[in-house]
Amino acid sequence: MLTTTLSDFRKDTKKYLDMITDSFETLLINRGKDTGVVIISLKEYNALQATAHELSSLANQKRLDAAIEELKQKGGVARQLIEQ
Repeated sequence: MLTTTLSDFRKDTKKYLDMITDSFETLLINRGKDTGVVIISLKEYNALQATAHELSSLANQKRLDAAIEELKQKGGVARQLIEQ
């Protein structure tokens, strides 16, 4: 996680935003005593939202746990991913 002050973020906004989007870094901007702002990339945000949705119900959690257990017991097949 990167950390900076608000004044440094203002001076180097483009640099910080490029670092966040290029390397999935998280940026914490300190704004004083016990306050701050966190900036993440859109891809990271979407991944967090998808995870939150997948774990949003007990039924989904049980289904995911069962799939993980099945994979552990039976093994899996490695496949190449198709680049988009």
